[in-house]
Amino acid sequence: MKRTHILVTVSALFVLVGCGGSTNDYSPPADASGERIFSTACTECHKPLTGTKAMILSEKFANKDAIIKKFQSGSMRMPAFKNIQGEAADRLAEYILTNSEVQ
Repeated sequence: MKRTHILVTVSALFVLVGCGGSTNDYSPPADASGERIFSTACTECHKPLTGTKAMILSEKFANKDAIIKKFQSGSMRMPAFKNIQGEAADRLAEYILTNSEVQ
């Protein structure tokens, strides 16, 4: 019984560690709009709010550079989207800024 408990605990830790800091291999098509990239890469976790709002952003993240850095590097609960680069990254950041509420 004790051994089973230890195995379950260790397994849970591996699962939790695997969630944080992971990388998502999604690569957007070269001509993908910011809306399409958001819909494909982000809506699994970031459900669009009612109306036309994609997200609620803090003032800290209400600029293109901060948004791009966030989705490219990820965070504790969010995987890094390292393959969203260049113009695709700009289009995604612009879509998020244009379609989000800042608080």
